[in-house]
Amino acid sequence: MIVSFRHKGLQLFYLSGSTKGIQASHAAKLGRILGLLDVASGPADVDLPGFRLHPLKGGLKGHWSVWVNGNWRVTFRFVGADVELVDYQDYH
Repeated sequence: MIVSFRHKGLQLFYLSGSTKGIQASHAAKLGRILGLLDVASGPADVDLPGFRLHPLKGGLKGHWSVWVNGNWRVTFRFVGADVELVDYQDYH
């Protein structure tokens, strides 16, 4: 279950479907990612073809990343069976 967001636009999209704070062209993929994160209980539940799940290193050790499009990623971490600090970023 998703319990917290870092990216306010992504949170708004999750709660209301508004694309105001995200790239509108990413809405369908973000919807699939958020839906999956909401029911996931661990990284294995998110490791699907096309998502390119991988663990992050350095200051974001313990966080995971999935590919949205181009340089855009959704990053998050698991705390028990919950997902927190969900972020949407162009980090490359």
